[in-house]
Amino acid sequence: MKTTTSTSIFFFILLNLFLLLSCHRPNFASAAGGKWNLLMPNIGISAMHMQLLNNDKVVIFDRTDFGHSNISLPYGKCRNDPNDTTLQIDCTAHSVEYNTVTNSIRPLMVQTDVWCSSGAVFPDGSLVQTGGFNDGEKVVRVFKPCNGNNTCDWQEIQGGLAQRRWYATNHILPDGRQIVIGGRRAFNYEFYPKPASAYKAYSLPFLVQTNDLKIENNLYPFVFLNVDGNLFIFANNRAILFDYTKNVVVKNFPQIPGGDPRSYPSTGSAVLLPLKNLQTQQIQAEVLVCGGAPKGSYISAQNGNFLAALTTCGRIGITDPNPQWTMENMPLARTMGDMLILPNGNVLIISGAATGTAGWELGRDPVLKPVIYRPDNPFSSRFEIQNPSTIPRMYHSTATLLRDGRVLIGGSNPHIYYNFTGVLFPTELSLEAFSPSYLDPESEYLRPQIISPASQYTIGYGQRVPVRFKVSGRVNRNLVTVTMVAPGFNTHSFTQNQRLLVLASENVKLLGEKAYQINVVTPNSATLAPPGYYLLFVVHQDIPSEGIWVKIQ
Repeated sequence: MKTTTSTSIFFFILLNLFLLLSCHRPNFASAAGGKWNLLMPNIGISAMHMQLLNNDKVVIFDRTDFGHSNISLPYGKCRNDPNDTTLQIDCTAHSVEYNTVTNSIRPLMVQTDVWCSSGAVFPDGSLVQTGGFNDGEKVVRVFKPCNGNNTCDWQEIQGGLAQRRWYATNHILPDGRQIVIGGRRAFNYEFYPKPASAYKAYSLPFLVQTNDLKIENNLYPFVFLNVDGNLFIFANNRAILFDYTKNVVVKNFPQIPGGDPRSYPSTGSAVLLPLKNLQTQQIQAEVLVCGGAPKGSYISAQNGNFLAALTTCGRIGITDPNPQWTMENMPLARTMGDMLILPNGNVLIISGAATGTAGWELGRDPVLKPVIYRPDNPFSSRFEIQNPSTIPRMYHSTATLLRDGRVLIGGSNPHIYYNFTGVLFPTELSLEAFSPSYLDPESEYLRPQIISPASQYTIGYGQRVPVRFKVSGRVNRNLVTVTMVAPGFNTHSFTQNQRLLVLASENVKLLGEKAYQINVVTPNSATLAPPGYYLLFVVHQDIPSEGIWVKIQ
């Protein structure tokens, strides 16, 4: 009788322990949605870098020092570069322009090596790209978008940088300049453009402090413009708030729990979560850092041992008086994944590997299933697994949000040269699109369509703007918002300059049959929204309209 009682007590305790653990286990939804579409099986290059421009074309480029690409330059052009380490005379293109409307590409001419470079879009819509490798390390390149005549191409400015920039990060500033931070063996930052009287770089000891010997783990630092005008800079496993106007660290944030590195080559990803309540005095800003590879992964992978990637995300309120990290668990381990803010404020986590790290041949176990992160959901129900792709997107893959709400994905080349046979993960030249579930036909009746203003509309700061839209189905007027998204420069699992603002708005008014108006107020300052082009969306019940281009100045 005593044995039976003891056994019953044991199973009672075990059952209650199981129930207790179940209550604290994150609720990961199974494959919930999203569709994949192969757009082009071969664009001629592998998409290492990607930027959407305000003419709905995406500039894509790769390295120049691996030999021939799979697409020729037009009109008999050839690249003649005596400094190239592989092929001095090359008649193939290493950059292309992808037209999202016609689903076509146009080869572009880039001269010096753009390998592992960085960039941002100027307020006039020009892509300004900085640095690279070898003869490209101090070069600035400008691509000014054109319409109709298709004659625009890269312009190169030799010696545009004061320091070599390889694996650096750029951010557009409130005054329209770019700041270029870090890079391999570059523990400093500089501005572009710069006056002749200040043609120099400025020391940033934080990059020395976060540099792991022979591994680094502080390349492509995660940089975001905070709502107070300072820069949040995350490298390796910790972050600072930095006043770049005075070259002063304003705040040191605590190390991310666990202490594992998150930036390249451990290669997690990060986003600034949507900025809301823009008319209040105390605007909150939060950063989310997800994935990466644990300490020692790089050396371990070089020795043939591929460690499991991290499953954790860290979320921190960078405007809090006493900021602390809150840790969450993703449903899938992931390194080399991309994080993109969708028009409705959710975050898409896509591509990457489940084991290993960034570097030549150092990743294994591709993660084919994207994940949606819903930042406003309760803590235990923020992640939702999506339908899988069939194409591994590993090292040197890219992703960017398009105006119609799809996500463009390309690249993946873990090899020194283009290699299509006899390897685990062949060089990938395709482009595909992921359509989140908000684009499902079943949601069409809830999807807004913007009537006015027209695309390419110019707005000012603190301006009241009426936005008219129509919806074929019944509108829940309490569930309509307007968002502004700054498309970013994507490379190496980080989208530089990515930003989403939720605009202050008044009640939705019915104008006529199926037509509505919502009055919004634009951000008050360039600190909240640096000048330039943004995509504006009307979002109804989590379903965004197609965006329109607006220019804030």
